[in-house]
Amino acid sequence: MNEPRTHLPGGHARRIRLVALDLDGTLVGEDMRIRPRTVAAVRAVVDAGVAVAIVTGRMSSSALPFARELGLRGPIVGMQGALIRAMPDTGRSGLGRLLYHRPLPAAVARDALAWCRSHGLDPHLNHLEQMVIPASDSRAAEYVRFNFGRVVVVPDLDAWVRHPVTKVISVGDPPAPTRLLPVARADFDGRAFVTVSHPMFLEFVAPGVGKGAAVRWLARRLGVDLRDALAIGDQLNDLEMIDEVGFGVAMPHGPAELRAAASLVAPPFDEDGAAQVLETYVLRGRPGARRAGPAG
Repeated sequence: MNEPRTHLPGGHARRIRLVALDLDGTLVGEDMRIRPRTVAAVRAVVDAGVAVAIVTGRMSSSALPFARELGLRGPIVGMQGALIRAMPDTGRSGLGRLLYHRPLPAAVARDALAWCRSHGLDPHLNHLEQMVIPASDSRAAEYVRFNFGRVVVVPDLDAWVRHPVTKVISVGDPPAPTRLLPVARADFDGRAFVTVSHPMFLEFVAPGVGKGAAVRWLARRLGVDLRDALAIGDQLNDLEMIDEVGFGVAMPHGPAELRAAASLVAPPFDEDGAAQVLETYVLRGRPGARRAGPAG
């Protein structure tokens, strides 16, 4: 039986075979929960035989509880694509196998730390599954709540960087991170990829890293044509991913650049926007697919 084609905006008909989902602001709200309708929609997409992956700026250990709740089976893309892990085997605790890791060179990481401080931002590090913060940082409790990861406090952040690190992330009052993004990109051209994952966060990862590159990696691994991939995101760090796939979807609260690049702007988060997109453009018309019910 031929797989049903989804009629996308613009009159194109494609078979969606891969779905890439941002986490915060797309699937997860400020209460750090996924709404029931969204859980049901993602699980129905997985049950329909479509590959689904979380593609996030978080550590994979932070994304793992959500991936389990959603019933995902494939790799978790973390740290803007700098790190990818397999899902752990069913019934096993701990993290899945490391499939890909491209860290930022130590010298560039130290330069990024200094650059952030000189521009009024408070930087810290993410390396593999730990967050490394200076003893002077007062946000430790907030970081633990947001990341569900291991927080390591060190007396001197620069001295700790003796080897490549996965990511430098800095915190600033909006709109400073977004305003500084073009400056950072110019100053680190060829040395780091710089992006904004949230109006408060400016992030530095290795050159060639990004959510778009990560989705290409997933598509190659699965043998999926990127024209048959759908991605949903809500921030500037999702722009490359939205551009890369055949059907890019922006959440309506996202920045204008993201919405302009998307094939579709989803309904609002509070109306289960991501779930509605999956129900309409992935589940509709698939034999045996369960359509998710209304929000509960």
